[in-house]
Amino acid sequence: MHRILEGDVLRALRRVGAGKVLIQTPEGLKEEAQRLADFLEENGIEAIISGDVNYGACDPADREAKMLGCDALVHLGHSYMRLHLEVPTVFVPAFADADPVPALKRNLSEIRKLGGRIGLVTTAQHITYLGRMREFLEGAGFEVLVGRGDSRVSWPGQVLGCNFSAARVDAEGILFVGAGYFHPLGVALATKKPTLAVNPYSGDALWMDKEAERLIRKRWAQIAKAVDARKFGVIVSTKKGQLRLGEAVRVLKRLRESGKYARLIAMDNVVYTALEGFDFDAYVVVACPRAPIDDYENWRKPVLTPPELELLLGLREEYEFDEIKGVERSEDEPYGVSLKV
Repeated sequence: MHRILEGDVLRALRRVGAGKVLIQTPEGLKEEAQRLADFLEENGIEAIISGDVNYGACDPADREAKMLGCDALVHLGHSYMRLHLEVPTVFVPAFADADPVPALKRNLSEIRKLGGRIGLVTTAQHITYLGRMREFLEGAGFEVLVGRGDSRVSWPGQVLGCNFSAARVDAEGILFVGAGYFHPLGVALATKKPTLAVNPYSGDALWMDKEAERLIRKRWAQIAKAVDARKFGVIVSTKKGQLRLGEAVRVLKRLRESGKYARLIAMDNVVYTALEGFDFDAYVVVACPRAPIDDYENWRKPVLTPPELELLLGLREEYEFDEIKGVERSEDEPYGVSLKV
């Protein structure tokens, strides 16, 4: 399903003289991580596999690699995100082998409902097919816009679960190509434009507009539950790519200026079970935007994002999806491994 460029990883590690490495992997690539560890050790590099859950390029285990005496970190499954790293790190995207064009052909009549001027976005897994997808769609008569995106992403047209900057183009509608639910939902919420998600594996197409409306209703319900809350825990993440301390401090200030009791809480993994002993009425998560949304049903107290808190406090009127934004990106990454020293 995915291609791991083992030879490229080996060459990158040899460039920095690595003799011992930590391999970090998301859930779906554990077997690939094991095979890569075998390959590296066959070629003279000692390898340790991290067993911790990995949430993306925002969550590199460079600090752990340094603690373990490793010379480098190999981060599987995600493209490079601009962060300060404590050891040389090789980012290894896992590119899917599934050609999305047959799925686009199958759903051409649905895609036409987006209009003649469409934005095209995808995830890192399918980014190598972006040019082929664009060529097919332009051949079918569409004007296709591919947004550059900011420094959180590696390539034009790429979206993350926390960043949809590449989807903000002057289009009538947005076409997302990829598997999963949250990415296209985030595109619809962030752009407020008709969004169609086409799955290159199943060939199915799903309109995200009603899904976005359904989620917004659920989020308004969370906001309503927090109306009478007097004590707020403001959660800031210690993960490098999720650390928004300045925003967390601003949230703390807004709450206190509104007469609320508020206290900062620093966490690595944001889960409610670790918070049950605290005396708070509600929480604001200033970390991964998915944390308060994906898992909110398991929280016994209301859990909000920073823009949702602004709705609660009357500081904004329209619902806005929380994102972690970057700055202007100076260059694109190669379609392959990226070594960052």
